Amino acid sequence: MQSLILAAGLGTRLKPLTDSRPKALVEVGGKTLLEHQIVRLREHGFTRIVVNVHHFAQQVKDFLASNDFGVDIAISDETNLLLDTGGGILHAQHLLADEPFLVQNVDIFTSINPREMLEFHTNGNAMATLAVSKRLSSRALLFNPTMQLCGWRNSKTGEVKLPLGEVPNLTDYAFSGVHVVSPQFFKEVKLTGAFSVIDAYLQLCKEHTISGYLPQNGFVLDVGKPESLAKAEAFLAEGLN
Repeated sequence: MQSLILAAGLGTRLKPLTDSRPKALVEVGGKTLLEHQIVRLREHGFTRIVVNVHHFAQQVKDFLASNDFGVDIAISDETNLLLDTGGGILHAQHLLADEPFLVQNVDIFTSINPREMLEFHTNGNAMATLAVSKRLSSRALLFNPTMQLCGWRNSKTGEVKLPLGEVPNLTDYAFSGVHVVSPQFFKEVKLTGAFSVIDAYLQLCKEHTISGYLPQNGFVLDVGKPESLAKAEAFLAEGLN
């Protein structure tokens, strides 16, 4: 099983911690965010992990080179240009085997079982499967009753994107920052350069299945702000991951 950890972001919400290091190397409970993610994936049976880098990229490279986590780790280097989530996935294609792979942001702590989610995706027919929940979010993904992606809404600005036109009985869900992607994505995505993977999914859902996944145990914590680090400490202390 393989995974891509998105760790290239600037980490602006974690300033001043990220003024001298990447967010991937910010520590929680004495370990970096990146180490927490790698170890968790290893414990769930993942043997190949790709990590994308940009902000203080060399620090991440040195960290990975100086630690043996017992899994095969490769670097997708975006030093010259930060490619956002979608562009980052596209850029890492050559480092991924021709099989579905799990994608997770480095600053997401979650109780979602990655192996179970990968199996759920593999047993379906979707190009991508997105872990979602009913928590409050200003930016929501819109799914039909069979949990197929049909749109997106920003409740703050009122902007709505409906690639399929008006579809009845849509439900808002918040994206959890964890998704599984099939290799077909690389053949069908039309966007290039730096782009959001959500924009890609909204384009692809017109002709392909982009599914929502509602895990039974779906606690998600975005560790993207300094005040959330204490919550992450408590999350780890309770052994929820």
